[in-house]
Amino acid sequence: MLKKGKPIQFGKISLPKLVNDETEPEKEHPSSTVPSDAIGFGSFGKAEVETSESKNTETPSSSFSLDKKAKQFDIDELVTQARESIAEMKTAEKENTEDNNDEEGENIGTPFPPGFKEEEAELSDVEIGPPLPPGFSAASGISRVEDEASSEEEEDKETIGDRLPLSQEIPLQHGTKAVSAIGVDPAGSRLVSGSIDYDISYWDFMGMDSSLKAFRTLRPCECHPINDVKYSSTGDSVLIVAGSAQAKIYDRDGIEVVECKKGDPYLTDMRKTTGHVSGLSAGAWHPRNKSEFLTCSLDGTCRIWEIESADRTQKHVIKARSQSGLRIAPNICNYSRDGNLVACGCQDGSIHMWDHRKNYVNTAITMRNAHQNGSEITSLDFSYDGREFITRSNDETLKLWDLRKYKTPVHVASGLFSRFAMTDCIFSPDDKMVLTGTSLEKGEQIGKVHVFDRVTFEKLCEVQVSDSHVIRLVWHPKLNQIFIGCGNGVVKCYYDPKKSHRGAILCADKKQRKKKQTEVFTTTQVITPHALPMFRQDRYKPAVPTVL
Repeated sequence: MLKKGKPIQFGKISLPKLVNDETEPEKEHPSSTVPSDAIGFGSFGKAEVETSESKNTETPSSSFSLDKKAKQFDIDELVTQARESIAEMKTAEKENTEDNNDEEGENIGTPFPPGFKEEEAELSDVEIGPPLPPGFSAASGISRVEDEASSEEEEDKETIGDRLPLSQEIPLQHGTKAVSAIGVDPAGSRLVSGSIDYDISYWDFMGMDSSLKAFRTLRPCECHPINDVKYSSTGDSVLIVAGSAQAKIYDRDGIEVVECKKGDPYLTDMRKTTGHVSGLSAGAWHPRNKSEFLTCSLDGTCRIWEIESADRTQKHVIKARSQSGLRIAPNICNYSRDGNLVACGCQDGSIHMWDHRKNYVNTAITMRNAHQNGSEITSLDFSYDGREFITRSNDETLKLWDLRKYKTPVHVASGLFSRFAMTDCIFSPDDKMVLTGTSLEKGEQIGKVHVFDRVTFEKLCEVQVSDSHVIRLVWHPKLNQIFIGCGNGVVKCYYDPKKSHRGAILCADKKQRKKKQTEVFTTTQVITPHALPMFRQDRYKPAVPTVL
């Protein structure tokens, strides 16, 4: 049986609602039937007739939308209720804090386990965490914290000298005259030393034993003293700067690679020449380009070279000028750590810097009165962070400068006597200390290395090196070893067995190799054609085999 539902429609034909005969009998509509043309093709049963009142009043949603109304809220009442609730919360919090302050002895949380006293669980204001172990009082714990803090301060004071790897030393005897140049390769396996005795010595730490002998000694520039020696950034080339006008490049085994071209001494404009025309004073390698190097000369120029074209011409020519526009001779030159600045210190005490990324016509930084006029600037070194640099001069001063404010020095240390034109000053690898050497004055017997704090420039210590001048200084960051060139021809290698690595440690305890002695007896025949027959020796003739 079909249940009550919607009328069935087929296109324009509509059927009346079917009802169950048993439950609801069909009701007869009292009104007349609807004409067939209003329904379409026809109709089955009686059709419902809509009245005008039903059209106006009845809608699909009239059964649930006309009886409901929107809820209205009073904003003022809500605001007052919120204020009252906030005030009640504040008063409740105050009461809770007062109750907690009054009740100090009450325990909060779970009860203590059996056998555990409350007195043991009470902690002081300083103690935080679980209870202390037996035999360790709270007072001792507090004193231990204070002792640790004080011990850290003491360590900072004590490790100023301990940070210097000076516990052990190895002397390398270069010769009898002053060591004027030292270079260590980036890997720390080899060292090159130069002296005013015109010689260059190669030292190999891995192949050297306790005899401490150089594996190669040569004289690259005849009778010119060696002013500077530097390894390239990759360690495969060595720049040798002597008193001549031509720098030379050697490989790491001591074989000559190229010799720079000499300029025309009859030309007055130094930009027109293809090389230096006067003696060289210093040189440096570019920190990132292994084939580019820099030299400065007494002809008043700094020249940038490439290894591939050094025998033909230079790459760039940089001219240093005084305040009046005259030519001045640079005594020291160097690159910044990132290679963006080219710096030189001149004999009149001025410092000039150029931007490596631009042309070298105008200077980027010029300091006219950096040091005393007429005193040579012997060294110029940049810090590892690239913010500051230090200069050393024969006016007995060491100055720290800031690249951002270079008008006046940050710190000045005076009373540092120097008699050489290549006395070094360097930064420590951690950028916290500054080191420089001093020459012997009249009456002094020991050369020293002075160590200053970079921040305050307070003298931390003085290291006694030898009974001669201290000229060259190199602190290798990878080996953590200090190499010092002295005026008596000795290169001293300082290291700490616990903090230093490889380098001089490899050959310190290596035993000397025993030479195998082989006894060979040779008989020499003396030929005397004009001797008397009684003194004439018969010539040795090998036996000729007979053929049967």
